[in-house]
Amino acid sequence: MTEKALVEAFRTLSPEERERLRQVENREWVESLEYVLRVEGPERVAELLRLLDEYLYLQGVSPPNRLSTPYLNTIPKALEPPYPGDLEMERRIANILRWNVAVMVTRANQKAEGIGGHIATYASIAELYEVGFHHFFRGPEAGLDRDLVFFQGHASPGNYARAFLEGRLKEEDLENFRREVHPPVPGGRGLSSYPHPWLMPDFWEFPTVSMGLGPIQAIYQARFMRYLEDRGLKPKSSAKVWAFLGDGEHDESETVGALHLAAREGLDNLIFVVNCNLQRLDGPVRGNSKVIPELERLYRGAGWHVIKVVWGSAWDALLAKDQEGHLLRRFEALVDGESQRYAAFGGKELRERFFNTPELKKLIEGMTDEELTELTRSRGGHDLVKIYAAYKAALEHKGSPVVILARTIKGYGMGPTAMAKNVAHQVKKLTEEDLKEARRFLGIPIPEEKLPELPYYHPGPDSPEVRYTLERRKALGGFVPERRVRFQGGLEVPEEEFFREFYEGSGGREISTTMAFVRILAKLLRHPKIGKLIVPIVPDEARTFGMEALIAQVGVYSPQGQLYIPVDAGTLTAYRESKEGQILEEGITEAGAMADFIAAGTAYAHWGIPTIPFLITYSMFGLQRMGDLVWAAADQRTRGFLLGATAGRTTLAGEGLQHQDGQSHVYALAAPNLLAYDPAFAYELAVILEDGLRRMYGHGEDVFYYITIENENYVHPPMPEPRDRIREGILKGLYLFRPGEGQGPRVQLWGSGSILNEALKAQELLAKYGVLADVWSATSYKALYLDAIEAERETRLLGKARRPYVQEVLEGHEGPVVAATDYLKALPNLVRGYVDRPFAVLGTDGFGRSDTREALRDFFEVDARHIAYTALALLHEEGKVTGKTLERARKDLGLKLKEVPPHRR
Repeated sequence: MTEKALVEAFRTLSPEERERLRQVENREWVESLEYVLRVEGPERVAELLRLLDEYLYLQGVSPPNRLSTPYLNTIPKALEPPYPGDLEMERRIANILRWNVAVMVTRANQKAEGIGGHIATYASIAELYEVGFHHFFRGPEAGLDRDLVFFQGHASPGNYARAFLEGRLKEEDLENFRREVHPPVPGGRGLSSYPHPWLMPDFWEFPTVSMGLGPIQAIYQARFMRYLEDRGLKPKSSAKVWAFLGDGEHDESETVGALHLAAREGLDNLIFVVNCNLQRLDGPVRGNSKVIPELERLYRGAGWHVIKVVWGSAWDALLAKDQEGHLLRRFEALVDGESQRYAAFGGKELRERFFNTPELKKLIEGMTDEELTELTRSRGGHDLVKIYAAYKAALEHKGSPVVILARTIKGYGMGPTAMAKNVAHQVKKLTEEDLKEARRFLGIPIPEEKLPELPYYHPGPDSPEVRYTLERRKALGGFVPERRVRFQGGLEVPEEEFFREFYEGSGGREISTTMAFVRILAKLLRHPKIGKLIVPIVPDEARTFGMEALIAQVGVYSPQGQLYIPVDAGTLTAYRESKEGQILEEGITEAGAMADFIAAGTAYAHWGIPTIPFLITYSMFGLQRMGDLVWAAADQRTRGFLLGATAGRTTLAGEGLQHQDGQSHVYALAAPNLLAYDPAFAYELAVILEDGLRRMYGHGEDVFYYITIENENYVHPPMPEPRDRIREGILKGLYLFRPGEGQGPRVQLWGSGSILNEALKAQELLAKYGVLADVWSATSYKALYLDAIEAERETRLLGKARRPYVQEVLEGHEGPVVAATDYLKALPNLVRGYVDRPFAVLGTDGFGRSDTREALRDFFEVDARHIAYTALALLHEEGKVTGKTLERARKDLGLKLKEVPPHRR
């Protein structure tokens, strides 16, 4: 019977007959397998199963629950869809872009030796980009269906070359590649080295070149799109997140750390495209094995749908000819280091080393070395037809994220110096021989005598290539990348009246600044205008911070809802998951929580939805652990609040070296647009939050906030008067909280966070020795420092006579300064040079310890006794306190100082 007749006969069977037939088939298969197992053993069984897998794969069927599949394209030739575009035109466009990238980087390094740039990465990824640009990436005019595209950072010259072809950039702009400070060519803008939204805010959306940060951000952007839709903040759309990354980039933990999240939450709006050019900076990614099968196992194991694009069309005829699987088995034996040799050295090498058995030699009978050289270059990632088939299948896949593993050649078409060589990544200039080979290979119509001039090639604004490019981008919704800020500010944020209750103190009750923050957050969540826009983010620490009631109040976001009855059901703090839940509870992943923060804090630009993220985490595990992502957040103009909880080296009692934070405020100095505060009282916190909401969401400023909050309980006083001046001081970084009263020598005591209370105690201790102390709250040394260096610069360069705020605010308050902090002494020392009097700093340099707060503050010499003694010592140096008084104070205070300082113990 024919296959058609068999199919028709099967269809005529009743359901009962079909079931009996299946039982017979099952029995026959099992009996056959049992025979082989008993007679020939498990090795033969494994071989048969492998052959069955290979057969199915060749038919376009990928068996489920397999971590790896044969080293072939997932989509066989017979199942490839028709190509919707002009293949020859698109190849020509890709090659024009390759040429202009090579010229741009080479010219830049001729003008400024060592300016850098990358040629080889874009040469390997050009077709992967171009299929997307011509047929898939939807631009800003597509509205809520627009796609978010994370471009591979080292390939950024390709984006500039494409914008040049589109008419968005001029030749003068390309001439200023990597010359942003002093662009050498007049009339052109400087082009940043990599994707940097801060520096090119109309062009780039996502900074990706710090390896691993693009992939993890892409995952959380895709998830945040779903969060917005499930909560009704954004209509459901067909928008996709595309992320282009390298095979070697998977050695970064951030690349793979959140793969399980994407699969668990069924993010079929997410597509990874891995540019498997098999080379990292120094050599092969996996010289002795194959990286594509390794990545396939990784992604399949994590629950992703994997599409491999390994071999180009030139191999199709050989695969069809190979009926016995010899070629497939040779593919399986191939290692990446060997594969690169063929791409580098061509057909002769392939004939001698790859086709190394009689059966394989028979397959290539009659083929020339030139034809074999074409085979060495025929990789799936350079084949428009294969790429389109993969992208279309990825777009249509439902239920899970998709990764496309595309095999390419680093430096493809760039001549013998770069193509597939270990040095490819470092090549910044092409030799004359390379230029000639590239011109020939790419088909660029430039006369040979013009090559020494390194000319760009633009076919003209009315050329078929440009018209085709612009038509395709118009059909897909405009240019990509392009950053359009859809929310410019103007949100109606709560003003002073909303926060007034927190200005009145804790009413004699002892609370922590963390508790004060949670109360403010709870009230913000109920706010009629912005409550729904608040996005609380917690990496599995909500109960530690006293936020369990908020979980019951607004719920934890889960796309599945809650499929179980929680063990604490019926209580006021029951754990509630909901599809409309507001809290993003990320589990134990500060990096994931920070990626959440970035997604929520940039939604104002991507979607015009000004969500307000509040990320609260252990301060020790915040900026220290996720500093690279904090820098990326700064670059892409993220807005929101980072809360470093259980903060301070001595405030978090008992926890010890790995948990006690004394450095996060020093890390916060790095990001220029990150404002950092260490408040002591609820009213300070309220003022800072009010300021942040107004600046970021009312005025649309591109800043974000880092605020440390502690777990130490004490009475919070009401805001002193005059409140306008106190508010100003809080935001500028320093204000007088409690002046000393009476007559006698005077000192100025600065305290921050919980240590402000130690300064207040020191004020009382000093009174016993006839010394008057003014106590100041130093809420932000970063704010004081930036103001001081700005004032210094204005005086030096601009001829202005503005004094730093720290000098102005101290005017009329005599005496030396003692600045005590729960952080490194480097923090107050930032302003030492701007304080015109003796200045002593007490801080917590060194490793933390497990003990009580009292013991820790004694150990680090930041408690009230040490503050008081230091003040007396400074006054003694000025001759205002006698040596006898100093010695008596030392005994009274019970100070037993060791010669070895805390930071050396």
